[in-house]
Amino acid sequence: MNLSDIAGKEIINLVNGERLGVVGECDLVIDEETGEIMALTIPTERGFFGFRKENYLEVPWKNIKKIGNDMIIIEYDGRY
Repeated sequence: MNLSDIAGKEIINLVNGERLGVVGECDLVIDEETGEIMALTIPTERGFFGFRKENYLEVPWKNIKKIGNDMIIIEYDGRY
């Protein structure tokens, strides 16, 4: 799977049904040695000129349950 395959998809939390954002607004945490995706970093608050770096939710890749045509379903019950 390429990053372009998931770009633009909405991220929905299965736990509470909340829309968390779109993949284009997110960052990936990648293990530099293996190249594996470790986590998805989702901004939780917009600043005046865009997203603030200190306000984000880091969702472990193992919490991603399904990648569909239009959205990504995650299961995350942590605080954000």
